[in-house]
Amino acid sequence: MTHAPVWLINSFIYLSAAVIAVPLAKKLGLGAIIGYLAAGIAIGPWGLKLVTEVQEILDFAEFGVVLMLFLIGLELEPHRLWSLRRPIFGWGSVQLLGCTALLTGAGVAFGIEWPTALVAALGLALSSTAIALQSIGERNLMRTSSGQAGFSILLFQDVAAIPILALVPLLAAVGGENAAVAHPHRLLEALRIVAAIAGIILGGRVLLRPLLRWIANSGTSEIFTAAALLLVVGIAALMQRVGLSMALGAFLAGVLLADSEYRRALETDLEPFKALLLGLFFMAVGMSINFGVLWKFPVHMLLIVVGFLGLKLAAIYALACAMKLPYQERPVFALLLAQGGEFAFVVFQAAAGTDVFTDEMASLLIGAVALSMLVTPLLLLAVDRLLLPRYAQAEQPPLSEISEPQEAPVIIAGFGRYGQIVGRMLLAQGVSATVLDHDAEKIESVRRFGYRVFYGDATRLDLLRTAGAASAKVLVLAVDDMEQSLKIADMVREHFPQLKIVARARDVAHWGALRDRGVLRVERELFESSLRNARNVLELLGQTPDTALQAAERFRQHNLALFEQMYPHRNDREKFIAVAKQGRLQLEAQMAQEREQMAQHQPQGQSENR
Repeated sequence: MTHAPVWLINSFIYLSAAVIAVPLAKKLGLGAIIGYLAAGIAIGPWGLKLVTEVQEILDFAEFGVVLMLFLIGLELEPHRLWSLRRPIFGWGSVQLLGCTALLTGAGVAFGIEWPTALVAALGLALSSTAIALQSIGERNLMRTSSGQAGFSILLFQDVAAIPILALVPLLAAVGGENAAVAHPHRLLEALRIVAAIAGIILGGRVLLRPLLRWIANSGTSEIFTAAALLLVVGIAALMQRVGLSMALGAFLAGVLLADSEYRRALETDLEPFKALLLGLFFMAVGMSINFGVLWKFPVHMLLIVVGFLGLKLAAIYALACAMKLPYQERPVFALLLAQGGEFAFVVFQAAAGTDVFTDEMASLLIGAVALSMLVTPLLLLAVDRLLLPRYAQAEQPPLSEISEPQEAPVIIAGFGRYGQIVGRMLLAQGVSATVLDHDAEKIESVRRFGYRVFYGDATRLDLLRTAGAASAKVLVLAVDDMEQSLKIADMVREHFPQLKIVARARDVAHWGALRDRGVLRVERELFESSLRNARNVLELLGQTPDTALQAAERFRQHNLALFEQMYPHRNDREKFIAVAKQGRLQLEAQMAQEREQMAQHQPQGQSENR
């Protein structure tokens, strides 16, 4: 009887732990990250001991962070990244230097030598890119001021990781007896770093797009997926070779492809790999928590965790005030950046290798960082449920999360460019509406025009209940994000079945997904405006306004009927396309026949003029 290979057994263990722990954690309202961390603790060296090679797993799973930064880069076109240069290097440097100064001072006050305290402070001042960006994405904060500020600071930390690692052996030369000798070829290393970054930028502009076009033209989707992975792996390997952050290189490559025609295809192909590897990364962090050191030095561990979290929270909250972030976003912003980061593991291991730290001290600090990453999602949960509602009411000017029950017959979820038009129409007709939106800056702007808008995420059941969903008649579903839109629709159908939904759909796929949920009144957001412009084109070509209006109305009715025919076949791509083609041909034939009939009934002179 042959034994199963180790990789197959380990894969079974990881997947089983994730499949059990993550849904359970989400069911308890703790979030996916807590589920992954708990799964890692359970199967790791201090749990069931099913997995013992933690460092190898951590090194492999770190590629999930690399993929995440690449995908984020795809969302940022170069001109938009350039517009963030000031917050990246301005607020990013303030955060890193401020937290490092506070933590170094605390270490020296406790009798630690300043080189050792400085290296520890530099490692602890860094934040977890994986946890912070995952939480920002889950909360839909990336487009808010706090989300942009947090992303800028995290990006600066990735850049700063390079000089921090270079500084460790230099501090060892100052403070350690077994000092590491400074490398004699620093200039050559610097030139290699500059050449690597220049190569990525030049290659991204000149080579990548033609290469991706050539691969896409081959018509094999799996090869395009392989090419996407090869691109990220190759850039990560190049950056690691020259001593740079793999995530930083992947981010730069993503930015260079942000305005390419392959952006969406790359996102679609890489998203599943990113999600799985990030989950594995969080599991590896859970496995890496050294409970042996925790049991041996519980007081020391508690002091380090509470101390560095407290100092970073104070410094980052002060920074949030200086940046004039909205009141409700400051606690979450501070918590997301307060926990230790994955790069701290690398810094502390390097410090132990150059005798800046003892092995015991490195274990203590690594354990403290891992524990801070474990408790951060729990602290965020506590802030959401206990602090934010009271905090919002206590601040002036008030931008409180909706807290008093509302009785308006209409609820509008999302008050952006789409929801505002609906709201203005209802207001003009004397119809009151309760409006929910999660963007604090947008709310402050809209309130200046006299609208009653509440700060709140409509995907939360408690906020919908407070907004009056149990007694309201209509919910206008106008949120921009498709996933959030569908989540709200599911929640309303389950908990408020009497509430009729009028929804905005981004595209045909969104329209079909809403119809699957029983939402019958759905309008595609660009359909009517596009139809209006088509009428303008016909009028400019010589048709009368009435003729153009009739043509647009016939097209609208035919399009709606065609959607109804296509809807049952939405999961059968070939049948779906066949019905669409047949419908298009029928419409063209019908409208050609109508044009002929109109031409026959027109006077001869008018027909010739036209």
